[in-house]
Amino acid sequence: MAADEESTPHGRRAAPIAPLPDHRNVDTPWWQELWRRHAHITTPLRERGLECDIEFGLSTYIVRVSLPDDSFLIISPPQEPSSERPPGNPEGWVATREHPDDQTAFEVVYDSAPFDTPGAPQRSKARHGGSAQPLIKAIDQHLSQLGLLPHPVSPTATPHPLPATPTLQPPKAPVLSDTADRTLVYVYGDALRDLTDRLNGAESHADAAALLHQILEPTDGLLAQLGEFFEAAGEKAKEAEEDDGFDLSYDLADAAAEIRSLQEVLHVAEDRMRALTPPVPALQHPSTPARPPSPPARVLPSAQARHTR
Repeated sequence: MAADEESTPHGRRAAPIAPLPDHRNVDTPWWQELWRRHAHITTPLRERGLECDIEFGLSTYIVRVSLPDDSFLIISPPQEPSSERPPGNPEGWVATREHPDDQTAFEVVYDSAPFDTPGAPQRSKARHGGSAQPLIKAIDQHLSQLGLLPHPVSPTATPHPLPATPTLQPPKAPVLSDTADRTLVYVYGDALRDLTDRLNGAESHADAAALLHQILEPTDGLLAQLGEFFEAAGEKAKEAEEDDGFDLSYDLADAAAEIRSLQEVLHVAEDRMRALTPPVPALQHPSTPARPPSPPARVLPSAQARHTR
């Protein structure tokens, strides 16, 4: 867990990130794995100054978020029936606010869990499924209204300030060529290729970390948006109301889950890249001037040669 805290330079964030939980499980491998799987939920909330922990709920693991008024949020997959999806990647999220001393404070902040009753209308947020971004936005809005968000995050600000490098130009609308086949220009692939070129030419690990941030930021980064894209594509496939459309939607949902899993695995890659330091070049000592070659040793005549002269 050291990478979560110690590799973050001072002054890097707009506001102090909330600390890790303080209990003995923090140092155990099983808890650290659970924490890693929920990083796309806990990291944005901690950046807003909210302390988070992972606990076991009625039937699966939940995220518990402490609030300034002594109330708390419970963010969980569906509990009854229990979710068969892996921790951190459920079919939907339910966020409730509760208070230990006031049962009337109970309220549902967000609910994207699918509704299994046949014929019943789906909840409006069920289309978001297990996506983290709309969940975090709903929590942002609700806690801001209650004055319970310690460090509100501006929609135009990033909690990871980037160095002064040229900004990426947003992709232009796809342009069709004048050729007969009207080949589509891949502006989005070109934008990512430009990001790769900038990474190859980065002059420091800090610059490289800033480019990784564009990909790995848990709510607005490329991977998060790519997961949203595949989810939306799956919903579009369902609209056909055909068997192949439903099969395709499942494949696209699996792709979105794989992308989220990759995002969770790499969630500390930016900090690890930033913590790298270039090798210090060895000091070049002036070379010792070469000594002139010694003159050849003088060969003395032997005693017998001197005697015969």
